[in-house]
Order: sequence, then structure tokens, then C-alpha cells
Amino acid sequence: MTGYTARVNTRWKVAALSAAGWGVMLSPLYALTTYPGLRYVLDNGAWSAHASGGALDVGIFLAAHERVGAGADFTVAPDIVAGGLSSLRLSERWLPRLVGAGPVLLAVQDGMAPCDVAGLLGSGSGVGLFVGGSTRWKWGTLRAWTALGAALDAHVHVGRVNSPTRIRAAAEAGADSFDGSGLARFTARDLPRLGGALAATARQTRLPW
Repeated sequence: MTGYTARVNTRWKVAALSAAGWGVMLSPLYALTTYPGLRYVLDNGAWSAHASGGALDVGIFLAAHERVGAGADFTVAPDIVAGGLSSLRLSERWLPRLVGAGPVLLAVQDGMAPCDVAGLLGSGSGVGLFVGGSTRWKWGTLRAWTALGAALDAHVHVGRVNSPTRIRAAAEAGADSFDGSGLARFTARDLPRLGGALAATARQTRLPW
């Protein structure tokens, strides 16, 4: 399982993350800084916009995707936070535009079920799952999403995982990767604790594409 933290801006953190096998999640709303040897993924910015009371800026997302999307482990397709099937319809419209440029994750939200997205996944599709939604819903349904991912050979990522306990829970559920903004505030003393939780999962990330 691979962990991605929010943007980092100090050399020792970049070096520590790279050495530990972690990566960084870039947001189109902030500086798109990449570092040699440090893997990264591209978020769409919907959660940050939602948290600030705004809406997803499609132009900013497209510019970010054109700039760094090709080198990302995956890009999260535009979605609507807590938007249920309306979010799915939006993401579906974006898939043809994004898949050709690299792996894409489809965000699943409260009110969605595996049967709603199964037809969009599958070996060679280049589409995986980003498990978002409310905290209770996410952890209550995670095993259903990882089971779907395993059945269809699709990558499953979990959003907002910010503690060793949650890292272990994501691994035990069968997730392939996770991200956590709180991890960007780690100190040199914290990394062994977080890295230990990740290493203890002893799982390989599935990137079938």
C-alpha cells in the first residue's frame, strides 16, 4: 500500500518521504511542484473548493492536468463532494478526456453502490476508485469497494487517512493506497511511527495499467 501526503516544501521532508516510499498528492489550487524520485498523484481540487465554500474551477484543473497529469500515478476525475449519483454522472463525462493521458480514479460518494460503477472499471480500462464521501460512510462501505476492485483488477484509493490506526484500517480492508493532508505536518520524529504503520501492512500497491 502506498501513502500520499499533501504538498511538502522542505528538502528533508522530500528526502524522507522518498526514502520511505511515500508520495505527494498535488492540488490544482496550489503550487504544482514535483521532485525527482518522489512519486505523486493529482487531485481535482473539489474537496478544497467545497471546504472553502466555492466550486471546482475546471480551468485550473485542466491546466494542472496538462502540466503534470502525464507523470502522475493517477488523476482524480472531477466530482461533487457528497454528490451521490450526480457526482458519478459528472465524473463519467470526464473519463474519456482523462483516461488517454494516464490512469484515472473515479470518486465514489455517499449514496453510490458498487453496481453503479462496476461497468466503468475492469482490466485495461485505466479507471480505478477513490473512496471519498463522509467519514462514517467511507469506512462503513470500504470493504465493498475493495472487493469490487479486487474482482475487476482496479486500484482502490482511500481519501483522508491521517493516523496509524486509519492506515492499518485501510490496509486491512484491502486498499491499494491512501492520502492524508495531516501527514504533511509530520516532524522527523513522526515519520518512523507513520512509516511503521505503512510497512506493517506488507502489501504491494496494485497499478494494473
